[in-house]
Amino acid sequence: MDLIVWRHADAEDGWPDHARVLTNKGLKQADAMAKWLKPRLPEDVRILVSPARRTQQTAQALGLPFETCEAVEPGRNATELLSAAGWPNKEGVTLIVGHQPTLGEVASLLLSGFISAWTIKKGSVWWFTQRTDDHTELVAAIAPSMLDSHI
Repeated sequence: MDLIVWRHADAEDGWPDHARVLTNKGLKQADAMAKWLKPRLPEDVRILVSPARRTQQTAQALGLPFETCEAVEPGRNATELLSAAGWPNKEGVTLIVGHQPTLGEVASLLLSGFISAWTIKKGSVWWFTQRTDDHTELVAAIAPSMLDSHI
């Protein structure tokens, strides 16, 4: 199985939290990452997205169908997110568009075996693959600023 986590792009401050929208910078970040990511995704990719507006906008940059998933919303934990993704036994590729600190906790759990407070920058993608039952590899970790110097 491959699991891709994509942190939502830069968003406005405000309340309620679920209603926050992407800034102009965030729209550029989402667009740049979508242009990098889309040609690398298989046709049957499963995309799970938090119901928060900023994650929905980030995912929409791909132009692909996705499923809104409450297990990815703010306040959920790494175990809930991994369970929703079917990690590590589901076949194929699952892309999750979500939030900190959960995505960083997922990354730390997959790579170290422990939940720690790792940070995934806004708009960034981390791509993991499960090669054997007990071996996870980080295939890519890329920030939008690496793709477009104007972001």
